[in-house]
Amino acid sequence: MEKPLIEVCVDTLADALHAESKGANRIELCSHLSLDGLTPTLELTKKTLAALKIPVHVMLRSRAINFQYMPHEIETMINTIQTYKNLGIKGIVFGALLADFTIDLPNVMKVAKAAEGLNFVFHKAIDFTPNPIVATQALARIKGITHILTSGGAPTAKKGASMIRNMHNQSQHIKIIAAGNIKDYNLNEHIKLLGVNEFHGKLILGHLNQKKITNMN
Repeated sequence: MEKPLIEVCVDTLADALHAESKGANRIELCSHLSLDGLTPTLELTKKTLAALKIPVHVMLRSRAINFQYMPHEIETMINTIQTYKNLGIKGIVFGALLADFTIDLPNVMKVAKAAEGLNFVFHKAIDFTPNPIVATQALARIKGITHILTSGGAPTAKKGASMIRNMHNQSQHIKIIAAGNIKDYNLNEHIKLLGVNEFHGKLILGHLNQKKITNMN
């Protein structure tokens, strides 16, 4: 079996550096993790890309209220993609829903087109959809979607295990990234349980010690 890929979500350079030192394979870079992650600043993104050797995916989420976006918000995020692509990011993390909580296919396709050449992770907005299997099938038909981040529509990956396995079976070329209370002490349990190869979390490698790395945020 292929070695599991471990992705750590961070909102500071210090945490990104420490995650890399602890063996992370990829970073999801955000701001405001307390709000489940928003788009990181240009300064943080530049510093992180300059400092790390491992790939960096950048969150594209302009606000925390919901996953419904106005045209000007989509345009702003598309402009951000172009700027950050030029800096050397390896992927974006984005999700958009309609008022009925189904996938906002037109806006997802616009963003996917702008992100051509990058990985495109559709984030945990999928867990709010009425049927994550149907949502997965819809995303699989969009050119450029490479990953889906999910806890299987449940509060944790363990509780959503059956759905995650089903999404994996329906995902075609898309890689499923499991998330939701996956931590260093239960990672092996999730690896055995979920049938996927990519795993995501804030504490998936334990607490990231920021005391050793100062003045780098």
